[in-house]
Amino acid sequence: MRILLLTRSFNSLTQRLFLELKAQGHELSLEFDIADAVTIEAVALFRPDLLIAPFLQRAIPESVWSALPCLVLHPGPPGDRGPSALDWAISEGAPDWGVTVLQAVADYDAGPVWADECFMMREATKSSLYRHEVTDAAACAVGRAVQRFAAGEHPRPPPPGRWRPLMTQAQRRIDWRHDTTAVVLRKIRAADGSPGVLDNLFDTPCQMFDAHAQSSTGSHEPGTLIGRRDGAVLRATSDGAVWIGHVRRVDAPGQFKLPTTLAFRTQCEALPEVTPGVAWPQIRYVAADGVGTLHFPFYNGAISTEQCQRLNDALRQALAQPESVLVLAGGSDFWCNGIHLNVIEAADSPADESWRNINAIDDLCLTLIEATHKWIVAAMQGNAGAGGMFMALAADEIWARDGVVLNPHYKNMGNLYGSEYWTYLLPRRLDAAAATELMGQRLPVAAAQAVAMGLIDASFGSSPGSFMREVQARAHRVAVDTTLGDRLDAKRRRRQHDEATKPLAAYRTEELQRMRRNFYGFDSSYHIARSNFVNRVPHSWTPRHLALHRDAARKGT
Repeated sequence: MRILLLTRSFNSLTQRLFLELKAQGHELSLEFDIADAVTIEAVALFRPDLLIAPFLQRAIPESVWSALPCLVLHPGPPGDRGPSALDWAISEGAPDWGVTVLQAVADYDAGPVWADECFMMREATKSSLYRHEVTDAAACAVGRAVQRFAAGEHPRPPPPGRWRPLMTQAQRRIDWRHDTTAVVLRKIRAADGSPGVLDNLFDTPCQMFDAHAQSSTGSHEPGTLIGRRDGAVLRATSDGAVWIGHVRRVDAPGQFKLPTTLAFRTQCEALPEVTPGVAWPQIRYVAADGVGTLHFPFYNGAISTEQCQRLNDALRQALAQPESVLVLAGGSDFWCNGIHLNVIEAADSPADESWRNINAIDDLCLTLIEATHKWIVAAMQGNAGAGGMFMALAADEIWARDGVVLNPHYKNMGNLYGSEYWTYLLPRRLDAAAATELMGQRLPVAAAQAVAMGLIDASFGSSPGSFMREVQARAHRVAVDTTLGDRLDAKRRRRQHDEATKPLAAYRTEELQRMRRNFYGFDSSYHIARSNFVNRVPHSWTPRHLALHRDAARKGT
């Protein structure tokens, strides 16, 4: 069928549905929900059989839904209605939840039901639940709804529903004197991603995100700031403490989400630094059965200059351990998405910070490439993109969870050229034509698709937990394999041959020459794209590689 996706942004859920529907043989085009007139025009140009709206924040025009079947994805079970579905579910401790595919009608979330899918809730942020349980359930429910529509079936009547309004900041408010750590975590997790919990730090209003529990802190007055570490501050609750990793100050226009100690740089300098033994570990190494696993669950997958340096130090320590196999696990939500655009945007000179950040991640990649004495596996529990995807290519093997979405390109960020030694690493996996196509298309790639093209080696596991259990089993088999020594010898010989043919320094120099033009050249595309991304500037048009109906209209076909 011809299916038009109408969405506020090309977010992770929309990308997953785009890939799965395309793999099922449907002809897809996408339009950003910019204005009613734009939507109406898109429908007229593409003439779809079906419109699917996976992520909207306003109603589809009546002239569209009254003439064309429009399926809307709601992140709640049948009967749930309202814009804060997942927020309420987390806040109220719902044991299970779901997604529903509804047909658009005049009232929000009130149409007949084409399909729904249930899932068990877990203690996690709204963003994490959205990226995993909601996205997996949505893929199942949308697939089933499309099959039923294609078969000529009809939706079932909507069940009795309850409308719950947008959750307000007053309902999210934290009472630091009385709220326990569990309550504080639940409130911040229910607001993670957006809008955050409005509070005060250093007598300054800010929205808080990225909270983690800390138990043994000694005796502190609830609400007191105890210390800082790795970009976060530690704040006492009624029975313990929580780390606040990110905030968005709201005391001035143009503020965006930043690590807390960067958003309040001067004020946080007066806080004592908490020792590693007490801090929530952003980076940790675990060893078992001949396999070492390095976890680095950085918030939203972004990795700043300082985080690159810390991870590189941890990587060198891990490489010095006796385990013969090293698994790079990233985090459960993201493996890595490359340089930290928010930190760069906040710098006195974004160009200079971009340069420092790309060199720091290049140093990290260099450590991986030159580690010829260990077998290294990049284990992608979550999505990866841009420089993070190419950093993974420095490993000997790449394994990804089923359902992971990869974005192995840079051009969407203002035509960035990219570094991370990609001009050396990518040709080791793809021929010249395939590599050129991959870098130029600017489209997401599903894990199974990446395996088929040779970009990664395997995909398996339905959840991060099942994936990591299988990763450990496979990595252990590699560690005890009697041929591992021969494989490491071959790895060393190949690295020596490659270095003699063209030194790594030459690849890096060539890449960074192009990156310098991105950062310091007359073309400001990267700086504009980064600023728009960080400040969440709404789209004014849909890129033509997504809105194929507009590209076809331009070409007169």
